[in-house]
Amino acid sequence: MFLFDPLYLGVLLTFVLSLWAQGMVASAYNKYSKVSTGTGVPASQMVRALLNKNGCEQVSIDFSRGNGLSDHYDPRDNVMRLSQGVFSSDSIAAYGIAAHEAGHAMQYAQGYLPLKIRSSLVPIANFGSSLAVPLFLIGLIFSLPEIAMAGAWVFFFVVLFHLVTLPVELNASNRAMRALEEGGFLEREELKGARKVLNAAAMTYAAALLSSMMQWIRLMSIAGRRRR
Repeated sequence: MFLFDPLYLGVLLTFVLSLWAQGMVASAYNKYSKVSTGTGVPASQMVRALLNKNGCEQVSIDFSRGNGLSDHYDPRDNVMRLSQGVFSSDSIAAYGIAAHEAGHAMQYAQGYLPLKIRSSLVPIANFGSSLAVPLFLIGLIFSLPEIAMAGAWVFFFVVLFHLVTLPVELNASNRAMRALEEGGFLEREELKGARKVLNAAAMTYAAALLSSMMQWIRLMSIAGRRRR
C-alpha cells in the first residue's frame, strides 16, 4: 500500500540533502583547519579576548569531552567547551567554530528570545523524539488510528525544535562573524574562509529541519489514511 507513496521520494531527497550538508561541513572544515590565521594565537585564547570584548567576561573556557567537533556553549554552567581540534588550533576553521559558540554565549547574556524558546523546547523535543515512533507503531500494529495520529502529532515537537534552532544558529554565526571582524581577529580573506565554514554548518541545521518536516508529513499521511 505504501511502496509507491510519492512521499518516499521526499524522504529520500531530504536524506540525500543531509548527507550533502554533512559532506559540505567536512570539506570546509578539512580545508580551513589546515590554514593558519595571521595571528598564530590558539582559538581558545582568541575567543577569550572576543568574549571579553563583547560583555561575556564571566564565561569560562574548557575542553570538550566529546569526540570530533563537540564544541558547544553550556548556559547552565556558563562555560564554553571546545574540542581538541579547536582549542589549541590557530586555524581559520577553529576561529570560526569558537566564535560561533561565543555567539551563543552572547545570545544568552543578552536574553535572546529565540534561544530561550529553544532551551524550553529541549525536554519536550526529547520527549517527542523518544515517544512518537513507539506510539505510531502501536497505533498501526493494533489498528488504533487515533494512537498512530497521536504519535505523529507528538513528533511535531521535534519539528518545532528544529524550526527554532535554525534561526538561533544563524544568529550565532552572524554574531560570530561580526565579532571577528570588529575585533580585528581575522583579516578580510580569513573572514571569507570562516564564513564558508559556518555557512556549511548552517546547511546541516536546514537539512535537519527539512528532514524532520518530511518525516512528520509522512507520519501524518499514513495515520490519516488509517483513520479513513
